Amino acid sequence: MIGRLTGVLAEKSPPQLLLDVNGVGYEIDVPMSSFYNLPGLGERVTLLTHFVVREDAQLLYGFLTAAERATFRELVKISGVGPRTALSILSGLSVTELSAAISRQDAARLVKVPGIGKKTAERLLLELKGKLGPDLGAPAGAAASDSQSDIQQALLALGYNEREAQAALKALPPDVGVSDGIKLALKSLSR
Repeated sequence: MIGRLTGVLAEKSPPQLLLDVNGVGYEIDVPMSSFYNLPGLGERVTLLTHFVVREDAQLLYGFLTAAERATFRELVKISGVGPRTALSILSGLSVTELSAAISRQDAARLVKVPGIGKKTAERLLLELKGKLGPDLGAPAGAAASDSQSDIQQALLALGYNEREAQAALKALPPDVGVSDGIKLALKSLSR
């Protein structure tokens, strides 16, 4: 409903701010990554927003970048991750760091964020795999390394050892998909 607000920054009190838009003050919760990059009080700022309507409240969350908002929206889709937890994640990790942790399946990195336990971290890794792509800050080679990793896991599951799997991966084209990569790898290993 409310997608973007432009106004004068009236108050800042982490993690909330008050944005004066033509005489109407909007209370907006922002992740610390956005908070630290806000201009000074009395200056104009544009925030992308996410509006949440609950039975007991109407809440507005703001972000300086489209990547932050898109990541926030992916996070709140996950069962057990509400807006507060999503803000905590984005305050503890940049979008790029989160994308890297997801692509590496690094639960230990996620557990370092306050409020994220082992089970939540594992759920995040499972649910977000493949959803935080290069457009959300992941390293450019993340998709390729994900498919390479999946191919390697498949080969190991089929009984090949680490050395054989690595040799087969080196023979594959860099942009190969998982299913085609597995077929090509099996062909090269059967020779």
